[in-house]
Amino acid sequence: MLKIGLTGNIGSGKSVVSRIFSQLRVPVYQADEESKKILQTERVITEVTKYFGHDILTPGRQVDKKKLASVVFSDATALQRLNSILHPRVRQDFQEWASKFSHLPYVVQEAAIIFESGFQNEFDYIVHVSCPEEIAIRRVMTRDGADRQTVLQRMRFQMEDIKKAALSDFVIRNDGSLLIIPQTLSIHRKLLETGTKNIP
Repeated sequence: MLKIGLTGNIGSGKSVVSRIFSQLRVPVYQADEESKKILQTERVITEVTKYFGHDILTPGRQVDKKKLASVVFSDATALQRLNSILHPRVRQDFQEWASKFSHLPYVVQEAAIIFESGFQNEFDYIVHVSCPEEIAIRRVMTRDGADRQTVLQRMRFQMEDIKKAALSDFVIRNDGSLLIIPQTLSIHRKLLETGTKNIP
């Protein structure tokens, strides 16, 4: 079984590609969603409050994601600290999840910051969804109701799109010049062929 990393910067459309893989009956692990669940576990809440303080909690003693985001996306050190708490747990959770599908050609993990986290060596292949920054900004502003400055602030913690594309094994262009589904199907066929050979 191959482990495939699916990445792309904010607003690139990687979630659309993720849904296409799911429609093709490929198991997809949503790292961002799973990390949100892990963030609300008792042990992680304890670690987070040690660093960020109890003001980061809601009245119900859960981590207030909006407050936390406002802190980490304005402070690189704080973001690094949060990642050091969450990423090892997400990595372990993914490995346990993937082990359930060893009979399949491949599984996918969708994650925004594979390269930024140094996790690229965890995968057999990486698929990057590429999108010009200006298009991505407009998408996120529309999707999240965010202002341009907020989107740019979040983007500054990401590696440049062109660098990610150069480091990836497959690149899906999502700038409107090519259809996404045929590009994804082409990659799917190649991964099926390669992954099937690795099944015991």
